[in-house]
Amino acid sequence: MTRTTVPFAALGAPLACALLTLPVQAADAAQDRSEALLAPVIVSATQADSGAGPDPWRATATIDSVDGSLLREGQMQINLSEGLARVPGIVVQNRQNYAQDLQISVRGFGARSTFGVRGLRLYVDGIPASAPDGQGQAANFPLGSAERIDVVRGPAAVLYGNGAGGALLLYTEEGQQPGLWRSGMAVGPDGLWRLSTQLRGTLGGDAASGSGAPWRYAIHIERFATSGTRPQSAADRSTAHMKLSRQDGDNQWLLQYQEQRSDAQDPLGLTRAEFDADPGQTTASALRFDTRKSVRQRQLGAAWQHRFAAGRRLELMAYAGTRSVLQYQSIPAATQAPPSHSGGVIDLDRDYAGMNLRWRSTHEDVAGGQLDWSAGLAYDGQAETRRGYENFIGSQLGVLGRLRRDERNRASSADPYVQAEWRTQRLALSAGLRQARVRYRSEDHFIVPGNGDDSGRMAWRGWLPSLGLRVNLGPGLVAHASVGRGMETPTLNEAAYRPGGGSGLNTGLAASAHNTAEIGLRGRHGNAGWNLTLFETHTQRELTVLSNTAGRATYQNAGRTLRRGLEFGGNAQWGALSASAALTLLQARYRDGFLTCDSAPCATPAAPVPAGARLAGTSPRRLWSELAWQLSPKWTWTVDMLHSGPVAVNDRNTEHAGGYTVWGTSLRWSRQWQQWGAQAFVRVDNLTDRRYAGSVIVNEGSQRYFEPGARRGLSAGLTLSRSF
Repeated sequence: MTRTTVPFAALGAPLACALLTLPVQAADAAQDRSEALLAPVIVSATQADSGAGPDPWRATATIDSVDGSLLREGQMQINLSEGLARVPGIVVQNRQNYAQDLQISVRGFGARSTFGVRGLRLYVDGIPASAPDGQGQAANFPLGSAERIDVVRGPAAVLYGNGAGGALLLYTEEGQQPGLWRSGMAVGPDGLWRLSTQLRGTLGGDAASGSGAPWRYAIHIERFATSGTRPQSAADRSTAHMKLSRQDGDNQWLLQYQEQRSDAQDPLGLTRAEFDADPGQTTASALRFDTRKSVRQRQLGAAWQHRFAAGRRLELMAYAGTRSVLQYQSIPAATQAPPSHSGGVIDLDRDYAGMNLRWRSTHEDVAGGQLDWSAGLAYDGQAETRRGYENFIGSQLGVLGRLRRDERNRASSADPYVQAEWRTQRLALSAGLRQARVRYRSEDHFIVPGNGDDSGRMAWRGWLPSLGLRVNLGPGLVAHASVGRGMETPTLNEAAYRPGGGSGLNTGLAASAHNTAEIGLRGRHGNAGWNLTLFETHTQRELTVLSNTAGRATYQNAGRTLRRGLEFGGNAQWGALSASAALTLLQARYRDGFLTCDSAPCATPAAPVPAGARLAGTSPRRLWSELAWQLSPKWTWTVDMLHSGPVAVNDRNTEHAGGYTVWGTSLRWSRQWQQWGAQAFVRVDNLTDRRYAGSVIVNEGSQRYFEPGARRGLSAGLTLSRSF
């Protein structure tokens, strides 16, 4: 068993002293919420948690809350990258490749991911959208029905457990009375279109007649498709999300069902020569092997809360789901010749489930303030059948061939936790402790000459503490500071291949451990709000890509790293004119040198990575700004800008994707009459038609690092709504 026992060292006393002299905040400070944040472990999906939401102004943590209207108005409502650029500290890159999902990182955590989301925790209505091993998919977020998204980062995020360098919490809209029907469509370049419908209302119950409380329902159905920005990048995705909630006396209930089906081609990345010659092309191997991915996922969740006297509550959340993936890769037939190779087709069937039981208690007038505390146990487990096949039959490529891998994998985590917050109007203190216990087990059912039994086990355990402080310095100024320690285990995908590409658990991988501290100020003055936060994170046994070829990656531990940076967010309004901005400065570097692979195949790493090299996939700076002008009660015009600095595409820092600045503009129209409402938009992205790499595939062994950003494109949409 590997244990995360890194000492909680001081995180730079000189830095902390310097920070105390600087002005700082947490986004959306202009919104004054009615309910202060209890600890950030939002494990219940009851209305108490999903209603008013956190109050960034009063929190001891760094939290931004983005209203659902900002995710919908003037947007295609397909990708998180459309609405989260306004949050400092988080980077959401659209790969223009729906076979690999978005590339999301928070303060550098998650930047190593070659597909999906890692190093971060995702939740929808308080129910995990991340698998127990830490792998998540942002495509599961139903943006068209979002009430808000909370972005938690810094020391408070560690209380979400293993692999929580940050947390994204989406809450969907509640059913309402009168009911609401809303349908919309949007079209964009490259054959992109989206159709969606939301329906919200109530069923049964009549409080006036004493027949009980009604059930509130919210239904979201969506489909989108695109021909893709490059050859071999078409995609089609259908999503259904349904929620029932009820508050009846002292009991609250929530039922949630979600289903998603997607089919996407995979254009792969481009080499430097290919990207410079024509960023709109697709590498020949993607076309030869017809690289593609199909996903089917279903999930059912439920939450219950009972309120006792004297501010006590018992909460229970449970969920279960299935996920099936069939992926065709571009691995050459000759590479698959060794008996230990697991083939070029991945066939994965996963069942997963979990629960969280929590006791919460509120005590008034404790040392002159209010004390909220909670304690609970979270359990998550998954079992998957992973098969591998050759991606050829004779000379025919991109088809299902012979079986080359057959194994049964299991992952589980069982985390007890406790946390508390004491607060007055001027002061708040928070503390939390969670013990993360993660276990993997693999049973090999494909044993042939030259490929022995690759069964194995892995286990990790670590204590995750967090402390926070908030002090009101004046009517419009708040200071906050926090420290915490987290851990991150490799996901089952990251542990699925051994160095050299052979199948079987890579039992040599250890969990990384990070100590982090932050300090900042929040201010609001009239119609303006701002925030500034400084942070520093020290990591041991950083997980990094060892080799990555044709979508198959192996990983290793690379020693110590340092992340430090600054986040600024602000917004202001002057009459009909409003402005918003988000700035992130990040220094993310390796403190220890190590060896890695710079080509494929690679059984033994031999390429040196020097101390001081930048973590691949991270940018030293990122700036977003928007200027909105309300031309009339019906018309709004916006101009926005996104700037990103250069990004190292490999840990050796021998190649970089250049920095870029892209501009966009939109014209929005809305009208309300009686029971009807209508909204429309026209938007132009990448106004100057800048050619740039929108994201990168870190440490790609064939040096196909670059994923081109979208060219200039015109999109438009219309939404109609009616109350009933």
